[in-house]
This record gives sequence, C-alpha cells and structure tokens, in this order.
Amino acid sequence: MMKYLSIGNLLVIISLFVFSSSFGQNTKTFSPKFKKSKKTTHKIKREQQYTFGYLEVLENRDKPNGNTIKLPVYIFKSRSKNPKPDPILYTVGGPGYTSMRASKYMQYYKYLDDRDFILFEQRGTQYAQPSLDCPEWSKAIYQANLPNSDPTKADSLFQNAAKECGERLRNNGIDLNSYTTNEIAADINDLMSVLEIEEYNLLTMSYSTKIGQVLIRDYPDKIRSVVMDSPLPLEVNYDEESVSNLLESLDKLFIDCESDTNCNNAFPNIKSRFLAYLEEKTNNPLEVQVENPKNGKIETFYLKGEDLISVISIANTEDIPNIPFEINRILNNDLSSVKEQLQYLFREPGDGIGMGMRLSVWCAEEIPFNSQEKITTETNKYPEVKGLSPAVFDKEVCDVWGVKKVSEIENMAVTSDVPVLLISGEYDELTPVKWANSMTHNLTNSYHLIFKAWKHGPTTNWSNPCAMQAANDFFNNPTMKPNPECFEQIKSPEFRTE
Repeated sequence: MMKYLSIGNLLVIISLFVFSSSFGQNTKTFSPKFKKSKKTTHKIKREQQYTFGYLEVLENRDKPNGNTIKLPVYIFKSRSKNPKPDPILYTVGGPGYTSMRASKYMQYYKYLDDRDFILFEQRGTQYAQPSLDCPEWSKAIYQANLPNSDPTKADSLFQNAAKECGERLRNNGIDLNSYTTNEIAADINDLMSVLEIEEYNLLTMSYSTKIGQVLIRDYPDKIRSVVMDSPLPLEVNYDEESVSNLLESLDKLFIDCESDTNCNNAFPNIKSRFLAYLEEKTNNPLEVQVENPKNGKIETFYLKGEDLISVISIANTEDIPNIPFEINRILNNDLSSVKEQLQYLFREPGDGIGMGMRLSVWCAEEIPFNSQEKITTETNKYPEVKGLSPAVFDKEVCDVWGVKKVSEIENMAVTSDVPVLLISGEYDELTPVKWANSMTHNLTNSYHLIFKAWKHGPTTNWSNPCAMQAANDFFNNPTMKPNPECFEQIKSPEFRTE
C-alpha cells in the first residue's frame, strides 16, 4: 500500500515500483491458452529448471470476441527428485507490482525443496501485455515534491495526470474496468485449468491476499491450502484508518524501547518527545536545506509531522533496531538521514509502471466503499501528523479515472473452510495484526502467526527466512499450525543506542 504526496511514500514508490497487445480476436468463442516462450522476462540461473510462457485470456470475459491479454508465467521445477504433486502459485502485492522480479532469486525459495513453484503476473502490471503504465503520474509526484512546488496545486496535478493517463490507455483500446481483483482471480483459475493442475497451493502477500480471498470464495475446488502474508481483508476500508494504524505501530515500537533498559536509558521519554516534536513541526515546519545534485544549488524544504514520521513508515524489518536512534538524531537536530531521504526527490520521474492497474483496482474496489467523512476525520484527528491523508487516492482522482464500482460482495468478509495460514508482522502499519485476527473468525481452518517486531511481508524478510520456513511447513501439513524452531528464537529487537 502506498500514498503519493508525502516524502516517505514517495520513497516507497521509488524502492518498490511494455506496452504490447494481442487485441482483436475474431472468433465467436474463446478458450484460455498457455503458450511457451523462449524469451523470458529475466535471466534465470542455468541450474534452475523451468518453463516460461504466457497465459492468454480475454480482457473482458463478457466479450468473447473482444481483446485478449497475455500474462507471463514461470513454472519452476522442484529441486526434489520426488516432488509433491500440488504446486504453489505465488503472486505479489501492490496493487500494481510485478511478480516477475522474484524469478531471479529462486535459489532462496524454500518451497522448491518440495514442490514446483508457479510465478504469476497479474493483468496490467509490468510484464503483462498490456501493462497499464502511467508516466504522467510519476511526473506529477516529481513536480508535487519539488521544494518550490505550490501545495495548493497538488490536487490538480494528480487529477490531470489521471485524466491524461486514462485517456491515453483508453485510446489504445484498453478497458480500464477489466483490471480488478475478481478478474485476476479468474485468470489464475483459468491458468490452473489450462495447465490441467488438479490441486494447488496459494502463496499471497499484502494486496494479493485479496486475490486469495476471492479464489477461495469463488473457485475453491482446486485449492489445497493458502498462505496469506500480511493479509488485507476484503471487508476492511483501508483508507479510513491507515493513519491510526501507523501511529499504533509506532506506539508498539516505543513500548518495546521503554521496556528495554538500554534503549530507555539512552532515549528517555522518546515517545512523548517525538510526538511533541511532530506536532510542533506540523504547526511550524522544519526548514531543511539540501544540495540539488543536478546543479549544486541549495534547495529549501519545509517539513511537517506528516513528512518526518516517514522515519518509521519507510522502514523495513531490518531497520527496526535503528529507529529510536534515528528519531533521537532528529530530535537533536542531526538531519543527515532526513537530507538523505530528500535527495531522492531530485531524481527524474519514473515510468509509472503498473500505476494504471493500481488506479483501476483502488478506484473500483476501495474508494466506492469509503466514508469520506471518516477520511476527513482521520486526516485531522492527530495533531502530530495533522493533514496526513489516510487515502491512497483522493476521491476526485478516482472520479477522473472513471471506472465502475465492483459489486457489494467484493467488500464483504469471505467465509471458507480451506486451510489458511495468516502471517503478520507485529509492527506492520500497512496491514496490522488486528486485521488478520479478525479474519480467523470466518476462516474456520485458519492459523495465525505473529512475528515479533517484524514489519510488512515477513515471508520476504531475506535476513531471516523463518516466515518462509513456516509457510513451507504449512504447505507440507496444512492441518497443523506450523511452529518452526526459528520462530521461538525471535525476540524483541536489540535497539542501537550509539
């Protein structure tokens, strides 16, 4: 999940985030097909056996004579001489991120020790054909975050970007209404049928856990088990509470620091001091001067609490031990880390890869169910970060994007007895622990693992693959809650103090 105006969220975009088509089938009926391809999206290590190809499906399933789209798929062969018959299908979060990048790192995936592993690209993302890219959006981000930008014109920048990108994509024959979670789930179900796979397992993370929920609701027959890492429940209105979730995550970290003798002694009263600092800077913005690397000119930024809280919002699990130390540096007017973040704002705008898909999903599935009153309240509720909108996109942007609202069922909790493992990071502000806890009531064969002091996406914590081990253990035995030895060894962080 990401927003688009604050500095921290821009860095998320930078750190995380080819148009061609096969439109115009002139047949009366259409059947999905999988076509192998020698040309891959990435270079795969020689020792890894795999099949690569494209799933071809209808863009709009209500139009059998309409456009088709191509979705890249890797089928990686297990390292086992006797692999289990039920493969794992993995697709990543976003919405709008590519799954294909993971193809380069299969040697690190424990799942291949036991099963084949299918990597699936969602429609509209980077290597899909077409990819719904919006360079106009990246340009708007760049312009809105320049030090001399007029904040009163930011909204119109993004509305214009959505208008220009949407018109361009529609002029290229793309149906923006067809890029939804429901359609992606149908694509995966089609892939399983085309490959003649009788039973499979699902590995999902963040946004793609919504895809997993739709699959177990609408296409459960072939699904043996599901892992949902950092789950986003269908019924949750993300935009109404993301600021609260951020501050609650920060509070958990402060509690752990205060409970740690060394951290508490090094940074006494850090919570109250930092929150007071954020509130003061919200009212009297912090002036920070940074050298523009393009021309050597000194540029001046004015930062509020909503900008300065990015010290935690952009952090990952590996950064956790350093956060109190970094906060203390800021409180002591050491702004070196802040200036380092600001340097990123001078980089040229990107290609907006997958941003059109992200807009279609969010504007069809989230914005229509939001309470604008709650969003306004959340934006102004906390004096420390007053003005920080919880919304990923403003309603006005979605009005310009102009896609249809999905049916009510897409905002309702899914009930299922398919075995599900929910994995959460204790400090995850994007998809907090409480959301996964709520899902256990409707997923009757579910288990929940909470990784202490970890953040978003535990199964991709490469410095400690314990969550990946837990996921693989569950795939091997989905009737039991996994309890790998490594899980018991995870303790509170050892905070840096000097």
